[in-house]
Amino acid sequence: MIDRSSHPVRRRRSVVIGIATSFALSACVVGACGTGTAQAASGKASLVPGDLLVSRLHYTGTPDLITAGQTVLPTGAVAIADGGFTHVWDNVSVDPNFGVTAPVYLDQLTPRGTPVDTTAVPTGAPGASSVGHDLLTSSFSSKSEMALNLSSSGSAVTFMGYVAPANTLDASNGNTPAVIDPTNPDSQSVYRAVGELGTNGKFSFTETNAYSGDNGRAAIRDDTTGLYYTAGNSNNGTGTWVPGLIYGTGAQLVTPAHMPERAQKPGDPTPVGAFSVTQLPGTTKADKLGKDTNFAAVALHDNVLYYTKGSGSNGVNTVYFLDTTGTACPQGVGLPVPGAPLPTTADAYDPTTGQPADNMCILAGFSTTAAKSIKTPDTGASSNSSSLGSMWFADANTLYVADAGNGTATYSNGSYTDAAAQNLAGIQKWSLVNGSWTYDYTLNAGLGLGVPYTVAGLPSGTNAITGTPWTPAVDGIRNFTGKVNRDGTVTLYGVTTSIGGVSDSAADPNKLVTVTDQASATTLPSSAHYTTLRTAAAGDVLRGVSFTPGTHTDH
Repeated sequence: MIDRSSHPVRRRRSVVIGIATSFALSACVVGACGTGTAQAASGKASLVPGDLLVSRLHYTGTPDLITAGQTVLPTGAVAIADGGFTHVWDNVSVDPNFGVTAPVYLDQLTPRGTPVDTTAVPTGAPGASSVGHDLLTSSFSSKSEMALNLSSSGSAVTFMGYVAPANTLDASNGNTPAVIDPTNPDSQSVYRAVGELGTNGKFSFTETNAYSGDNGRAAIRDDTTGLYYTAGNSNNGTGTWVPGLIYGTGAQLVTPAHMPERAQKPGDPTPVGAFSVTQLPGTTKADKLGKDTNFAAVALHDNVLYYTKGSGSNGVNTVYFLDTTGTACPQGVGLPVPGAPLPTTADAYDPTTGQPADNMCILAGFSTTAAKSIKTPDTGASSNSSSLGSMWFADANTLYVADAGNGTATYSNGSYTDAAAQNLAGIQKWSLVNGSWTYDYTLNAGLGLGVPYTVAGLPSGTNAITGTPWTPAVDGIRNFTGKVNRDGTVTLYGVTTSIGGVSDSAADPNKLVTVTDQASATTLPSSAHYTTLRTAAAGDVLRGVSFTPGTHTDH
């Protein structure tokens, strides 16, 4: 249950002008509305407990950012398209690392989707919302980034990004400054950082050398230990011998810096755990080093850390938990030990593997099937877990897990056929029964999987590069949050993934949606149907959703 406060909340009228400017971007063509978005008049977020926060990236590149046939990209490839939004993503065909950092905005909405306020995450200019010249951007169009997580007691919202100016090319695959991989084709160095927005409406940032060569995807703060726990991936080269490379992937612990970015000197990455397929019975050969822990999301429930692995052909794409007792899963699968403490220091280093010791477990009931053996997606709950995203516990026995969809943009007869045929994409519901988690059903009615929708600002017709219409469609849900209602229902708020005509489908505009479910149901209620609260404009993408700092939950 969400507590909006102990007294009626009076909406702040002083930000109405800013709201109109901010959300006008949702209906304008890229470049026609300027390059920025208004933020709260006070220079910091005006937060209302119980409201929603949605992270949004706005593409600020212009055609002259890149010159087709002339600009040499960080990997050494020559660009084939200019910096204009619709075709800049064609460059992915010559540079698989291609991305452009973009400013991040946190849009505040009521639970019914009414705009309240928008705050810009600092991009380096002095301001009241951050310390000094701090900055954090995200990679447009990386769909796995910018999840938002409310801290354990609701005091802050956290997320991850890059310490790089907007319009930096390929930052998401660059090394971190202290973990340099000479085999990485993207040789630039960029710190990753955890961003925090507190109840006072101000930002703070903590740099890290983790996730060299790839991205940090999510962070959550435990308000008792004061530590951040993060999820992500590393390694964009051909080697894994670099000290810190494998040690800097997966599940990481980051200690808040409490100082400006310019004064920070991040040390080595600090992993809190790892998993290897060799923990499972009958498996003797390890997968590619470090790729067992290519984690998509992190959640904290009842003092236990949970992670999902949602992509890659190594390891097991499933739900994990961190075991600090060493007793929960002697064969790699189990349930958390009640009362186990959270980790507060780096996990032990295993010199035989070059990575953290194996102290993570697959959550009992979830898939134990190796990713490389799954050939056909969406054929059953236990075998299709290749695109899992965020998690949310309604209670100790009810777990919801996002499925982002299969990412296949086959198009025929007016729809994206593979997306439309999915039965697990959306938000899956699981129940704990007799010591094992059991799949109940997937909430996806009303998402319009595979059905194209019109977005202002995108060209009409078909993109000659992709051979598919410019109109995008919903593929699934990657990040979401929820609340328990007094009547026994739960309301979930999710950010969709998209497929469409843009060369990189992660750049396609997506949606914020909501659905209400019966918490006790184990069969799909006929009333569970998604409603769209917001559709991003061309040049904008929505990435994460949480409740505002100051929101209190009872679980």
